[in-house]
Amino acid sequence: MSISLEQAQAMSIGELAGVSAAELMRVQAEAANYLRNAKELKDWIDGAIAMKYEPKVTELRTQLGKDSGIINFDDDGVRVTSDLPKKPVWDQKQLSEIAQRIAASGDNPAEFLDISYKVAERKYTAWPENLRTVFEPARTLKTGKPTFRLSLSQE
Repeated sequence: MSISLEQAQAMSIGELAGVSAAELMRVQAEAANYLRNAKELKDWIDGAIAMKYEPKVTELRTQLGKDSGIINFDDDGVRVTSDLPKKPVWDQKQLSEIAQRIAASGDNPAEFLDISYKVAERKYTAWPENLRTVFEPARTLKTGKPTFRLSLSQE
């Protein structure tokens, strides 16, 4: 039984789970291809929109003295909104030095900075047991969403 994407979408998950592994693999590949094509088409259309409106947006940003943020204007009855968000990037080494100076002056760095600590799992597993034992109480292992990939078995 060969099912189309439309038929697969109309089936309950239980019904779909009941089809053969080969059919699930085929329809999964077809859906992935459909998604890839849809993303490529959206990127293409977004590129055309950017090409059409970027000069106008740049002109308005200059007139308004806005390096970032939202710009709105109308084009033939259609509201065009362009958002250029700010994405500050902070130098972690310099922030660490600033936090140390704040602490040395007797203030609490957490009043000024959001501080977080991370340990790369690859580094953690490479540590000797005595070092891992120190960090163990601070470590909680969570898992993500399981994924499945179907492919033809090698015969």
